Amino acid sequence: MARIVPLSEAHHLPLWRQPRSLLFLMAMAMPVAFNVWSALLNNFVIEAADFHGEDIGLLHTVREIPGFLAIGVILVLWVVREQKLALFSLMLLGIATGVTAWFPTLGGILIITLLSSIGFHYYETVNQSLQLQWIEKERAPQTIGWLLAAGSGATLVAYGLLVLTWKTFDLSYNFVYMIGGGFTFIVAVIALFAYPQFEAPHPQNKSFVLRRRYGLYYALQFMAGARRQIFVVFAGFMMVERFGFEVHEVTGLFLINLVANMIIAPQIGRLVHHWGERRALLIEYAGLVIVFSLYGGVYWFGWGVVLASALYVVDHMFFAMSLALKTYFQKIADPKDIAPTAAVAFTINHIAAVFLPVLLGLLWMSSPMWVFLLAAGMAGTSFCLALLIPRHPEPGRETVFTRPIAAPAE
Repeated sequence: MARIVPLSEAHHLPLWRQPRSLLFLMAMAMPVAFNVWSALLNNFVIEAADFHGEDIGLLHTVREIPGFLAIGVILVLWVVREQKLALFSLMLLGIATGVTAWFPTLGGILIITLLSSIGFHYYETVNQSLQLQWIEKERAPQTIGWLLAAGSGATLVAYGLLVLTWKTFDLSYNFVYMIGGGFTFIVAVIALFAYPQFEAPHPQNKSFVLRRRYGLYYALQFMAGARRQIFVVFAGFMMVERFGFEVHEVTGLFLINLVANMIIAPQIGRLVHHWGERRALLIEYAGLVIVFSLYGGVYWFGWGVVLASALYVVDHMFFAMSLALKTYFQKIADPKDIAPTAAVAFTINHIAAVFLPVLLGLLWMSSPMWVFLLAAGMAGTSFCLALLIPRHPEPGRETVFTRPIAAPAE
């Protein structure tokens, strides 16, 4: 059994065995499997299983079901500690990614995608909870920005190798999936045995938590999940279907995103710390209204591949600002609510994700433009909700309409 170390004593450990180092290690492991899967996905499903718009919509609906059921993490935490659950989830993600090419049919791809998605969504749920418990509030925006940059750096190496070797060595989908998934699995196994179990000062509630005062956070999570689906599902699919991008070209576009993220994410963390969550989220949502509207213009006006590629990169950069939503919750939350609320928030985030991809896949078949204009409307709704965030959120001051309760005089 791994040794339990309170967070207050973790600074006595060697730097590489401290909680923040584990967060960085996991931040570099997860994106390799997930992004290798993403980079090859659109080409793989079109070539191997002759996917069309309705098929890709169904695939992403299946992929999001575990996200919708992320609330089940609360039950799992009764028997498995958060840290172990994060690493077990990484292992499942790695294994499922590694064997993706073994199932080149619609049914096989759906099943293996469901398994990898369980690993991904359970990891993301617990990882968000661990970040908010292990990182001090004053340093959270900057540290989370660096964690994003670390994940981008690891993925950049993987993508760089993919771009350089895909055509040169005529790599197969199976080989690349095995390498990407295998890396994530091995890192998770090493971390499971190399790190002690860290114990936060506030034991987490292990019951369903749904509080009225977190209502604005829930609403923002719901809109973020709905909007994000359109980017994840259809922006990349557009590059392959409309402009005929091949694997190395899609991956090259991802490389640009990664380099931009490595440079910008730490700066965004500093800006969130300086500006506050309200201003950062308003800038993100306003930018996304413009980007999604221009995506629609690609189809309405017949704009070319250069503009579409630029929009894809800018889109990705704006999403990096979503770390402000995490730190907003950290500031208003009861420390004991972080783990169960992370699970509830992930479920809320994925409510729309379960049905939107299929419905929008059907809409895509008749008018891709309206899919992106719908996303612009969602970003506009998020902008209006973000106006309700106070400049200095705290417990009791979750929105501009609430005020903290004054402490009684002594």
